[in-house]
Amino acid sequence: MSPYPPLKTLPAFEAALRLQSFSLAADELNVTPGAVGQQIRKLEEWLGVELFTRSVRQVYPTVDGLAYAARIGPALQQISDASAQLRRRQDHSVHFAMPPSFAAKWFSSRMARFLIMHPTTALHVGSTEEKPNFDQDGLDIAVRYFDGNDDSLEAVLLYRGQAAVYCAPSYRDELGLETPGDLVRATLINDTKHHWWADWLATFAGIDPDQTRALKHIDIDQTAMVIEAAIHNQGVVISNPLLAEEDVSEGKLVHLFPEHVLTVPLGYYLVHPKKRELRSQVRLFRDWLLEEARDLVSSQRL
Repeated sequence: MSPYPPLKTLPAFEAALRLQSFSLAADELNVTPGAVGQQIRKLEEWLGVELFTRSVRQVYPTVDGLAYAARIGPALQQISDASAQLRRRQDHSVHFAMPPSFAAKWFSSRMARFLIMHPTTALHVGSTEEKPNFDQDGLDIAVRYFDGNDDSLEAVLLYRGQAAVYCAPSYRDELGLETPGDLVRATLINDTKHHWWADWLATFAGIDPDQTRALKHIDIDQTAMVIEAAIHNQGVVISNPLLAEEDVSEGKLVHLFPEHVLTVPLGYYLVHPKKRELRSQVRLFRDWLLEEARDLVSSQRL
Protein backbone atom coordinates (compact mmCIF):
# COMPACT_ATOMS: atom_id res chain seq x y z
CA MET A 1 0.00 0.00 0.00
CA SER A 2 1.28 3.44 -0.90
CA PRO A 3 2.27 5.65 2.06
CA TYR A 4 0.44 8.52 0.36
CA PRO A 5 -3.33 8.98 0.25
CA PRO A 6 -4.95 9.41 -3.18
CA LEU A 7 -3.53 12.83 -4.04
CA LYS A 8 -6.62 14.01 -5.93
CA THR A 9 -8.58 13.74 -2.70
CA LEU A 10 -6.54 16.35 -0.84
CA PRO A 11 -7.64 19.51 -2.73
CA ALA A 12 -11.26 18.44 -2.34
CA PHE A 13 -10.77 17.85 1.39
CA GLU A 14 -8.99 21.19 1.92
CA ALA A 15 -11.61 23.19 0.01
CA ALA A 16 -14.58 21.47 1.64
CA LEU A 17 -13.16 21.98 5.12
CA ARG A 18 -12.29 25.63 4.50
CA LEU A 19 -15.69 26.43 2.94
CA GLN A 20 -17.70 23.94 5.05
CA SER A 21 -19.63 23.04 1.91
CA PHE A 22 -19.22 20.42 -0.80
CA SER A 23 -21.14 22.68 -3.22
CA LEU A 24 -18.90 25.70 -2.64
CA ALA A 25 -15.82 23.48 -2.86
CA ALA A 26 -17.14 22.11 -6.15
CA ASP A 27 -17.58 25.65 -7.53
CA GLU A 28 -14.04 26.55 -6.56
CA LEU A 29 -12.57 23.36 -8.06
CA ASN A 30 -14.82 23.53 -11.14
CA VAL A 31 -16.30 20.06 -10.57
CA THR A 32 -19.68 18.74 -9.38
CA PRO A 33 -20.60 18.44 -5.68
CA GLY A 34 -20.93 14.72 -6.23
CA ALA A 35 -17.30 14.56 -7.42
CA VAL A 36 -16.15 16.38 -4.26
CA GLY A 37 -18.14 14.00 -2.08
CA GLN A 38 -16.67 11.02 -3.92
CA GLN A 39 -13.10 12.22 -3.42
CA ILE A 40 -13.68 12.80 0.29
CA ARG A 41 -15.22 9.35 0.71
CA LYS A 42 -12.11 7.86 -0.93
CA LEU A 43 -9.92 9.74 1.52
CA GLU A 44 -12.04 8.63 4.50
CA GLU A 45 -11.86 4.99 3.34
CA TRP A 46 -8.11 5.22 2.93
CA LEU A 47 -7.65 6.81 6.39
CA GLY A 48 -10.28 4.67 8.08
CA VAL A 49 -11.94 7.63 9.82
CA GLU A 50 -14.79 10.06 9.14
CA LEU A 51 -13.55 13.56 8.26
CA PHE A 52 -16.95 15.25 8.05
CA THR A 53 -20.35 15.03 9.65
CA ARG A 54 -22.94 15.47 6.89
CA SER A 55 -26.21 17.34 7.28
CA VAL A 56 -28.85 18.33 4.74
CA ARG A 57 -27.40 21.73 3.84
CA GLN A 58 -23.92 21.80 5.34
CA VAL A 59 -20.99 19.64 6.35
CA TYR A 60 -18.97 19.96 9.53
CA PRO A 61 -15.42 18.70 10.11
CA THR A 62 -15.01 16.06 12.77
CA VAL A 63 -12.29 16.23 15.41
CA ASP A 64 -10.23 13.86 13.26
CA GLY A 65 -10.89 16.03 10.22
CA LEU A 66 -9.67 19.17 11.98
CA ALA A 67 -6.58 17.44 13.34
CA TYR A 68 -5.73 16.00 9.91
CA ALA A 69 -6.17 19.40 8.23
CA ALA A 70 -3.86 21.03 10.79
CA ARG A 71 -1.14 18.48 9.99
CA ILE A 72 -1.35 18.50 6.19
CA GLY A 73 -2.19 22.21 5.73
CA PRO A 74 1.41 23.48 5.89
CA ALA A 75 2.54 20.75 3.49
CA LEU A 76 -0.16 21.68 0.96
CA GLN A 77 0.85 25.33 1.23
CA GLN A 78 4.49 24.39 0.61
CA ILE A 79 3.46 22.44 -2.49
CA SER A 80 1.45 25.44 -3.70
CA ASP A 81 4.29 27.91 -3.04
CA ALA A 82 6.96 25.71 -4.64
CA SER A 83 4.80 25.09 -7.70
CA ALA A 84 3.98 28.79 -8.10
CA GLN A 85 7.65 29.72 -7.80
CA LEU A 86 8.66 27.32 -10.55
CA ARG A 87 5.84 28.50 -12.80
CA ARG A 88 6.80 32.15 -12.23
CA ARG A 89 10.36 31.42 -13.40
CA GLN A 90 8.96 30.59 -16.83
CA ASP A 91 6.59 33.53 -16.77
CA HIS A 92 7.57 36.38 -19.10
CA SER A 93 4.96 38.74 -17.73
CA VAL A 94 5.21 41.55 -15.19
CA HIS A 95 2.22 42.49 -13.05
CA PHE A 96 2.56 46.11 -11.93
CA ALA A 97 0.31 48.57 -10.06
CA MET A 98 0.63 52.27 -9.29
CA PRO A 99 -1.45 55.31 -8.28
CA PRO A 100 -3.81 56.50 -11.05
CA SER A 101 -2.19 59.94 -11.26
CA PHE A 102 1.28 58.39 -11.64
CA ALA A 103 -0.09 56.13 -14.38
CA ALA A 104 -1.79 58.93 -16.31
CA LYS A 105 0.76 61.71 -15.92
CA TRP A 106 4.10 59.91 -15.99
CA PHE A 107 4.08 56.20 -16.76
CA SER A 108 1.73 55.99 -19.75
CA SER A 109 3.99 58.05 -22.03
CA ARG A 110 7.01 55.90 -21.17
CA MET A 111 5.51 52.41 -21.18
CA ALA A 112 6.08 51.85 -24.91
CA ARG A 113 9.83 52.39 -24.48
CA PHE A 114 10.07 49.40 -22.17
CA LEU A 115 8.01 47.18 -24.46
CA ILE A 116 10.17 48.13 -27.46
CA MET A 117 13.32 47.28 -25.50
CA HIS A 118 11.84 44.01 -24.18
CA PRO A 119 9.30 42.78 -26.76
CA THR A 120 8.95 39.31 -25.21
CA THR A 121 7.69 40.75 -21.91
CA ALA A 122 3.93 40.96 -21.32
CA LEU A 123 3.22 43.95 -19.11
CA HIS A 124 0.00 43.87 -17.03
CA VAL A 125 -0.68 47.30 -15.56
CA GLY A 126 -3.21 48.31 -12.92
CA SER A 127 -3.83 51.42 -10.83
CA THR A 128 -4.91 51.87 -7.23
CA GLU A 129 -4.71 54.48 -4.49
CA GLU A 130 -4.66 51.73 -1.87
CA LYS A 131 -1.69 49.87 -0.44
CA PRO A 132 -0.92 47.14 -3.02
CA ASN A 133 -1.91 43.60 -2.00
CA PHE A 134 0.75 41.50 -3.72
CA ASP A 135 -0.71 38.09 -2.91
CA GLN A 136 -4.39 38.80 -3.49
CA ASP A 137 -3.84 40.79 -6.70
CA GLY A 138 -1.00 38.67 -8.09
CA LEU A 139 1.36 41.66 -8.26
CA ASP A 140 5.10 41.43 -8.83
CA ILE A 141 6.02 45.04 -8.12
CA ALA A 142 4.29 48.38 -7.53
CA VAL A 143 4.74 52.11 -7.11
CA ARG A 144 3.34 53.47 -3.87
CA TYR A 145 3.06 57.09 -2.73
CA PHE A 146 3.92 57.06 0.98
CA ASP A 147 6.70 57.78 3.48
CA GLY A 148 8.74 54.70 2.58
CA ASN A 149 8.28 52.97 5.93
CA ASP A 150 6.84 49.46 5.75
CA ASP A 151 8.66 46.53 7.34
CA SER A 152 7.10 44.06 4.88
CA LEU A 153 8.32 45.87 1.77
CA GLU A 154 11.56 46.57 -0.02
CA ALA A 155 11.13 50.26 -0.91
CA VAL A 156 13.37 52.24 -3.27
CA LEU A 157 12.71 55.95 -3.75
CA LEU A 158 11.81 56.84 -7.34
CA TYR A 159 11.01 60.50 -6.79
CA ARG A 160 11.02 62.49 -3.58
CA GLY A 161 7.94 64.30 -2.38
CA GLN A 162 7.74 67.91 -3.52
CA ALA A 163 5.04 70.53 -3.86
CA ALA A 164 5.35 73.15 -6.59
CA VAL A 165 2.88 75.64 -8.06
CA TYR A 166 1.55 75.57 -11.66
CA CYS A 167 -1.09 77.23 -13.80
CA ALA A 168 -1.92 77.82 -17.45
CA PRO A 169 0.21 80.56 -19.10
CA SER A 170 -2.90 82.61 -19.90
CA TYR A 171 -4.06 82.43 -16.27
CA ARG A 172 -0.68 83.69 -15.06
CA ASP A 173 -0.75 86.59 -17.52
CA GLU A 174 -4.40 87.48 -16.83
CA LEU A 175 -3.86 87.76 -13.06
CA GLY A 176 -0.29 89.08 -13.23
CA LEU A 177 1.12 86.39 -10.95
CA GLU A 178 4.68 87.53 -10.38
CA THR A 179 5.33 86.74 -6.70
CA PRO A 180 4.01 84.13 -4.23
CA GLY A 181 2.01 86.84 -2.51
CA ASP A 182 0.05 87.46 -5.70
CA LEU A 183 -1.70 84.13 -5.18
CA VAL A 184 -4.19 85.87 -2.88
CA ARG A 185 -5.88 86.98 -6.13
CA ALA A 186 -5.97 83.48 -7.59
CA THR A 187 -8.28 80.52 -7.22
CA LEU A 188 -6.36 77.72 -5.49
CA ILE A 189 -7.10 74.24 -6.86
CA ASN A 190 -6.73 71.90 -3.92
CA ASP A 191 -6.00 68.19 -4.23
CA THR A 192 -7.84 66.86 -1.17
CA LYS A 193 -5.48 63.86 -0.98
CA HIS A 194 -2.37 66.06 -0.80
CA HIS A 195 -2.85 69.07 1.45
CA TRP A 196 0.21 71.23 0.80
CA TRP A 197 -1.23 74.68 0.11
CA ALA A 198 -1.15 75.90 3.71
CA ASP A 199 2.49 74.84 4.18
CA TRP A 200 3.60 76.26 0.82
CA LEU A 201 1.93 79.65 1.34
CA ALA A 202 3.18 79.92 4.91
CA THR A 203 6.75 79.11 3.83
CA PHE A 204 7.03 81.23 0.69
CA ALA A 205 4.35 83.93 0.97
CA GLY A 206 4.07 84.46 4.73
CA ILE A 207 0.34 83.68 4.60
CA ASP A 208 -0.91 81.90 7.70
CA PRO A 209 -3.33 78.91 7.56
CA ASP A 210 -6.36 80.99 8.57
CA GLN A 211 -5.74 83.37 5.68
CA THR A 212 -5.23 80.43 3.32
CA ARG A 213 -8.62 78.95 4.24
CA ALA A 214 -10.25 82.29 3.38
CA LEU A 215 -8.83 82.34 -0.18
CA LYS A 216 -10.89 81.22 -3.15
CA HIS A 217 -10.39 77.53 -3.73
CA ILE A 218 -11.75 74.46 -5.52
CA ASP A 219 -11.48 71.06 -3.81
CA ILE A 220 -11.00 67.99 -6.04
CA ASP A 221 -10.28 64.44 -4.90
CA GLN A 222 -8.59 63.19 -8.10
CA THR A 223 -4.99 64.29 -8.66
CA ALA A 224 -5.08 64.01 -12.46
CA MET A 225 -8.32 66.04 -12.53
CA VAL A 226 -6.70 68.74 -10.39
CA ILE A 227 -3.98 69.20 -13.00
CA GLU A 228 -6.52 69.19 -15.85
CA ALA A 229 -8.48 71.93 -14.09
CA ALA A 230 -5.36 74.12 -14.00
CA ILE A 231 -4.69 73.43 -17.70
CA HIS A 232 -8.22 74.67 -18.45
CA ASN A 233 -7.68 78.02 -16.72
CA GLN A 234 -9.61 77.23 -13.53
CA GLY A 235 -6.88 78.36 -11.16
CA VAL A 236 -3.49 77.49 -9.69
CA VAL A 237 -2.57 73.95 -8.71
CA ILE A 238 0.02 72.64 -6.29
CA SER A 239 1.52 69.35 -7.45
CA ASN A 240 4.50 67.05 -7.38
CA PRO A 241 6.71 68.14 -10.34
CA LEU A 242 6.79 64.52 -11.50
CA LEU A 243 3.10 64.75 -12.42
CA ALA A 244 3.31 68.15 -14.11
CA GLU A 245 6.53 67.81 -16.14
CA GLU A 246 4.88 66.59 -19.36
CA ASP A 247 2.27 69.37 -19.37
CA VAL A 248 5.01 71.94 -18.69
CA SER A 249 7.11 70.61 -21.57
CA GLU A 250 4.08 70.85 -23.88
CA GLY A 251 3.37 74.44 -22.80
CA LYS A 252 0.03 73.62 -21.18
CA LEU A 253 1.28 74.67 -17.74
CA VAL A 254 3.97 77.00 -16.44
CA HIS A 255 5.92 76.44 -13.25
CA LEU A 256 5.30 79.52 -11.14
CA PHE A 257 8.14 80.49 -8.83
CA PRO A 258 10.47 77.52 -9.61
CA GLU A 259 12.84 78.66 -6.88
CA HIS A 260 10.06 77.97 -4.35
CA VAL A 261 9.56 74.20 -4.14
CA LEU A 262 8.42 72.65 -0.87
CA THR A 263 9.86 69.31 0.24
CA VAL A 264 7.14 67.06 1.70
CA PRO A 265 7.49 63.85 3.77
CA LEU A 266 6.02 61.52 1.10
CA GLY A 267 7.38 60.23 -2.18
CA TYR A 268 6.94 57.72 -4.98
CA TYR A 269 8.57 54.43 -4.00
CA LEU A 270 9.08 51.28 -6.03
CA VAL A 271 8.05 48.44 -3.72
CA HIS A 272 7.87 44.65 -3.58
CA PRO A 273 7.69 42.12 -0.71
CA LYS A 274 11.01 41.71 1.09
CA LYS A 275 10.85 37.92 1.22
CA ARG A 276 10.03 37.43 -2.47
CA GLU A 277 12.77 36.84 -5.02
CA LEU A 278 12.12 38.84 -8.18
CA ARG A 279 12.01 36.98 -11.48
CA SER A 280 14.39 38.07 -14.22
CA GLN A 281 11.64 39.87 -16.19
CA VAL A 282 10.57 41.77 -13.08
CA ARG A 283 14.19 42.76 -12.35
CA LEU A 284 14.50 44.09 -15.91
CA PHE A 285 11.37 46.18 -15.45
CA ARG A 286 12.48 47.41 -12.01
CA ASP A 287 15.90 48.50 -13.32
CA TRP A 288 14.34 50.23 -16.33
CA LEU A 289 11.88 52.13 -14.15
CA LEU A 290 14.65 53.28 -11.80
CA GLU A 291 16.71 54.46 -14.77
CA GLU A 292 13.77 56.41 -16.18
CA ALA A 293 13.31 58.12 -12.82
CA ARG A 294 17.03 58.92 -12.57
CA ASP A 295 16.96 60.49 -16.05
CA LEU A 296 14.05 62.69 -15.04
CA VAL A 297 15.75 63.88 -11.85
CA SER A 298 18.98 64.57 -13.74
CA SER A 299 17.21 66.59 -16.44
CA GLN A 300 15.48 68.76 -13.84
CA ARG A 301 18.80 69.61 -12.21
CA LEU A 302 20.23 71.00 -15.50
